[in-house]
Amino acid sequence: MPRGNGTGPLGQGPGTGRGMGMGRGAGRGRMGGNRPGAGPGGNCVCPSCGAKVPHPRGTPCYDMTCPECGTKMVRE
Repeated sequence: MPRGNGTGPLGQGPGTGRGMGMGRGAGRGRMGGNRPGAGPGGNCVCPSCGAKVPHPRGTPCYDMTCPECGTKMVRE
């Protein structure tokens, strides 16, 4: 016998399991962030002493050493 008070069985009905943006990723776009291949601009920074140098095109920051202390650089 139907109850009529809106307390039907769970998980039955249209749109079940279609949450907003599920499986869409973070949406950061191309060439953004500090990942490898993050683009030609920006700086390389030393995690030890904080020295910054402009990022040279075609060379990853992690292949460079700090001009002041010799530590491997990271992307800013």
